[in-house]
Amino acid sequence: GLGRGIALTGKLEAGAVSRALDEFRRFRALSEQAGAERLWVIATAAAREAKNGPEFIAAAEKVLGEEIHVLSGAEEAAYSALGIMSGFHRPDGVVGDMGGGSLEFVEVKGGAHGAGVTTPLGGLRLEDVSGGSLGEARKIARREIAKVDCLKQGHGRTFYAVGGTWRNLARLHMEATNYPLAVMHHYEMDIDATAGFLRQVAKGGFDKIKGLERVSKSRRGLLPYGAIVLEEIIAAMQPRRVVISAQGVREGYLYSLLSKEQQQVDALISASEELTVLRSRSVAHAHELVAWTEETFRVLGIDETADEARLRHSACLLADIGWRAHPEYRGAQSLNIISHASFISIDHPGRAYIALAAMWRHEGLWEDGASPEIMKLATPRLLERARLLAAVLRVVYLLSASMPGLIPRLKWRQRPGGGLDLVVPKSHAGLLGERPDGRMAQLSRIRGVTLGFAVGE
Repeated sequence: GLGRGIALTGKLEAGAVSRALDEFRRFRALSEQAGAERLWVIATAAAREAKNGPEFIAAAEKVLGEEIHVLSGAEEAAYSALGIMSGFHRPDGVVGDMGGGSLEFVEVKGGAHGAGVTTPLGGLRLEDVSGGSLGEARKIARREIAKVDCLKQGHGRTFYAVGGTWRNLARLHMEATNYPLAVMHHYEMDIDATAGFLRQVAKGGFDKIKGLERVSKSRRGLLPYGAIVLEEIIAAMQPRRVVISAQGVREGYLYSLLSKEQQQVDALISASEELTVLRSRSVAHAHELVAWTEETFRVLGIDETADEARLRHSACLLADIGWRAHPEYRGAQSLNIISHASFISIDHPGRAYIALAAMWRHEGLWEDGASPEIMKLATPRLLERARLLAAVLRVVYLLSASMPGLIPRLKWRQRPGGGLDLVVPKSHAGLLGERPDGRMAQLSRIRGVTLGFAVGE
């Protein structure tokens, strides 16, 4: 609430300043307790625009012991764009970062972003200048949004919604619709399906909506303003979808501190590798799986898009993270960890693909009743690919014992009469038997190709 009242008085409210400085003392103490070696402190619209902003910044610098970078409107928009670029795989659309005092818009496409524009449509400011009238708030929002040229370039693309008000709006929608995955980042609000919900909240009629208790009381009053602004953006931009981002100015600023090489690293694959190091038996084995399953999919004629190949890469890295659990719990634990991990650069259908592949790899391909809700998140094609990948993994894990070295020596070979054999080196023929044969027969049925084993030299 630091910016509450600033549109009317031009000043930061004394009580809010006092609370903020108290929190800064706590943050400073926490950073010291955590052993942080460096703090970066940034300030946004409220501190930038208030008459008493400079003295507030000076007091905050004294408490924190660090120089504070007061962002310009253009910088705020740029860091919002970088936040989206850090958290989404090849983003394409328009970012809207709604704070208390302002709303920044900026176009993003892949690794580039536009100049950005700042509007006076922060939730607290809109509440103040409208005098608490939702009808007046809509007029103001419509007038300001009409000036934003980059929205016209966003037709049919994605609108990335950043900021606490929109996250709380999405949280309420998740609760109201019994959405199965409590992960805010990359939550998609379908334009048509959410129209009635936004209309209801924009009118202030959200008291009876299921899940309202999940939104803090201090945030509830801003929900109608967030809904109004989002409705007007949708009307002006006509996006294909609205996606919620947990990444914003703060994450964008941190992303800007990385080298160009670090910025190019795939965030999903990087996080998957970290989790593999922490939980799997062999990182080398996981990387062997990535290469071998790529070749296996090619040989079996399983086509993949570039995005699907990326998901398979992550799934192979994470396939063994449940091994320390009780055998009857490994699949469920793997699914739960992957579904709720703090991954970025992956949408919810992609999470479902990776989680289900790990679950089926442990529990068997037909026991899909363990997570019907997660299955609903994946597209039919992703479900098919996850099942195929799990079937392949169930075969190869029985041979490799999750240890590196063998997988690169397993080669597919055409049979003279049709079908394919997986050739196992003669030195490892003892690995074959009834269970591997059963797993291979299962893969054969799923793929519709005659498959078997052969012993090589």
